[in-house]
Amino acid sequence: MKMLEKVEENQTEIVKEYVNRLYKKVQQRNPNEMEFQQAVKEVLDSLVPVLVKKPIYMKQAVLERLIEPERLISFRVPWVDDKGKVQVNRGYRVQFSNAIGPYKGGLRFHPSVNASIIKFLGFEQILKNSLTGQPIGGGKGGSDFDPKGKSDLEIMRFCQSFMTELSRHIGADIDVPAGDIGVGAREIGYMFGQYKKLRGAFEAGVLTGKGIGYGGSLGRKEATGYGTVYFVEEMLKSQGLSFKGSTVVVSGSGNVSIYAIEKAIQFGAKVVACSDSCGYVFDVNGINLETVKRLKEVENKRISEYVNDHPEAIYQEGCSGIWAIPCDIALPCATQNEVNKEAAEMLVSNGVKAVGEGANMPSTQEAVDTFMEHHVLFAPAKAANAGGVAVSALEMAQNSARLAWTLEEVDAKLQGIMKEIYNKSLKASVDYDAPGNLVVGANIAGFVKVADAMIEQGVI
Repeated sequence: MKMLEKVEENQTEIVKEYVNRLYKKVQQRNPNEMEFQQAVKEVLDSLVPVLVKKPIYMKQAVLERLIEPERLISFRVPWVDDKGKVQVNRGYRVQFSNAIGPYKGGLRFHPSVNASIIKFLGFEQILKNSLTGQPIGGGKGGSDFDPKGKSDLEIMRFCQSFMTELSRHIGADIDVPAGDIGVGAREIGYMFGQYKKLRGAFEAGVLTGKGIGYGGSLGRKEATGYGTVYFVEEMLKSQGLSFKGSTVVVSGSGNVSIYAIEKAIQFGAKVVACSDSCGYVFDVNGINLETVKRLKEVENKRISEYVNDHPEAIYQEGCSGIWAIPCDIALPCATQNEVNKEAAEMLVSNGVKAVGEGANMPSTQEAVDTFMEHHVLFAPAKAANAGGVAVSALEMAQNSARLAWTLEEVDAKLQGIMKEIYNKSLKASVDYDAPGNLVVGANIAGFVKVADAMIEQGVI
């Protein structure tokens, strides 16, 4: 028995050295791409026990292949603003892995977009998409274009120019983009129209997040926010807890945040705060969702306007202070790395019981470590945030079959998928000696499916 333990210890050390060498190579090949490096390191560290038990993944260089995109496309996007001035932005599409299906991942239009952001999102998407159980690979795209303050005509011109180049690289069985930050139904519509014109054919499956009238799926808009809450509820139930009667803080006030708030309220929670890029509102009586929807989905105004309708609420400039508000459950649904170690320590000191990541990688590694050290229930983005792409895959299925499911059918499938993601992540955490660690469990469960497919398909 002691001999066996010694062999396992030696193998673990060999794997750790291998993982460290691989990460250093990532740093050398991708200098200054901090978000991508962060995403890769978290996954590599989680996979050590898998590589110990299944050394074939090292022999077949699965990780070396997985962390290198199959292709990264960067292109110029020229467009004309309302004053007749020519503007130029940069567009991206990263196609990471199609081992289990066509590349799938959203498009983000935001000034912060660069190669590092797109690569981190695309890398995360590989494992997230695998976890859904749907036949979709990993990809991501976007541009440093900022839709805020632009007219509808300017956004249309930009989207048409962006799609003129992107159309060369996508297709229903090749790469299927969707929306993300800055890309909603309006932008998807403009891009789909341009793609249709360029192709001379109605290929509904090339984009997801489309309008209901031309191939979109009921429930897609709500899916990421709802899915986050469904996943967190499963996690809470495992400890005899629930959203019912809980106080919740949700960062952001975009699509993910709004529908996370909606579902949390439906589950009996009181959501007391939400935010945008300028600041946050705290309403001790509970956030009025209809006001937030009107401000953000109809009037396109700042969240600070909330207090005009609800004078009892408080608005604060800056976003980080939202995590100082005492709550039972925190749902970071805004953007990457919004929860740092200091924010995590504030949440812990105020007695937070659970954290569910609705955004992509919203917690820094130091924040995640803080939650783990204090035994806070933690739902990682790869798992909790997967509802959006899961329903995108359902939209693809409906497009292929040329039919449409009811909202109830889609929502039932979404609930089933999120419950299965939780169960798979929990099982993997137990199987690999990290019971209850859903970060490790989600990474392993997503990785093994993709890795096995890559080995079966040969070195390509």
